[in-house]
Amino acid sequence: MGRLIQVFEHERLTLHPDVWGRKLFKAELEKLYDFNDKNNNIYFTGIRDGIKFKSYIGVIQIGNLTLEILPKADRRKEITKEEFEQSSHKWRNVLLKMLAVCHHIRIDAVSEANLHRRYNSILDLYFEIFIDEVEKLLRKGLIKQYRTNDGNVGALKGRLNFGRNIEKNLIHRERFFTHHQVYNHDHLINQILGNALVILNRITSNPNLKDRLARVNLDMPELSHVVIQKNHFSKIPDNRKTVMYREALKIARMIILNYSPDIKTGHENMLALLFDMNQLWEEYIFRMLVRSKPENCKVSFQNSQVFWKTQTYSKTIRPDLVITTTVNGKTENIVIDTKWKIIDYQNPADDDLKQMFAYNIYWNADKSMLLYPKTADSPEPWGSFLKGKEYAHHCKLGFVDVMDNVNKKLNYDIGIAIFNKLGV
Repeated sequence: MGRLIQVFEHERLTLHPDVWGRKLFKAELEKLYDFNDKNNNIYFTGIRDGIKFKSYIGVIQIGNLTLEILPKADRRKEITKEEFEQSSHKWRNVLLKMLAVCHHIRIDAVSEANLHRRYNSILDLYFEIFIDEVEKLLRKGLIKQYRTNDGNVGALKGRLNFGRNIEKNLIHRERFFTHHQVYNHDHLINQILGNALVILNRITSNPNLKDRLARVNLDMPELSHVVIQKNHFSKIPDNRKTVMYREALKIARMIILNYSPDIKTGHENMLALLFDMNQLWEEYIFRMLVRSKPENCKVSFQNSQVFWKTQTYSKTIRPDLVITTTVNGKTENIVIDTKWKIIDYQNPADDDLKQMFAYNIYWNADKSMLLYPKTADSPEPWGSFLKGKEYAHHCKLGFVDVMDNVNKKLNYDIGIAIFNKLGV
């Protein structure tokens, strides 16, 4: 089954065992360094004999190692291994639920029944969903498409290629080299699925998945090997025939585009599925607000305005969320900027406050809010900007519970809590 290491964001992992025995091998660390270098060092920071994680969470598989990076929005320090395992299990479920709400994973896949099953890693869950989808497609029947083909055939069909026909069939007069159409399963959409299945067979060490893959591959038609790249996915038509492929193609894209084969040795193939926790938190808050909004409210996502420009260049500013309320014909904007970080209460970063000041001016908002995950009870007063408008305008520090206090699961009432904080 391989090794599973779980860490929280901003933790360190080195070649030397920590208090719970977590460590990397040299080949794994080199692969992580190489991966990070190729991605402009956005995922973690290289330190002596190891790495320090940033705000990217998710899962990385290198050879037989599965590395899960989990979010964490509390100040609690785990003392024992049992406490760490309980905390990591809790935050893994929170992450999966967030991914489902934000449509990064199928919602029924993170039902309570499924979460009680023992998955080796988050990747195993994605892989299982992918195999489920391919099996469904095989039961319904993979679609066929027309495609053009050049080949030496036994009957004249399509357009004869005179030059190639003379070259190939000067002796074999019974054959014809033609340019013709064929109608079969060997087209881009099915080739993408086939490509993902090949990668999955290389990367997974889960025996149950290996067994299911073997059976699926027996049922797959013979397909041409094509090196699938990002541009291939934009060529897929979106029509009634391809609707049933949508979920399978979404995961196939994730598998193919995040796969890094080890060309030199073939022993440390790598697959990474990573999310920026700041962006995931922002999208989760947006979807919770839309779910809970009053009738007189509109919630918009990723607005932008030009902030500065020259004749040839411009810069824009973009708040995370803008709530527009209408009462008695009067419209009011409220700006929210989400921050996935733990701060000292009543002491936000200067840059964050300057950012909110600019948003108030540009969106003509009298109030805005910096929204953080909650770690302890604290008052949440409105702070005032004293310049910029004819009258004071305000910014609130808001703190919301990521989990509900009763069941310790993802808080689905977070939108209601935010509207209450804003007095909407």
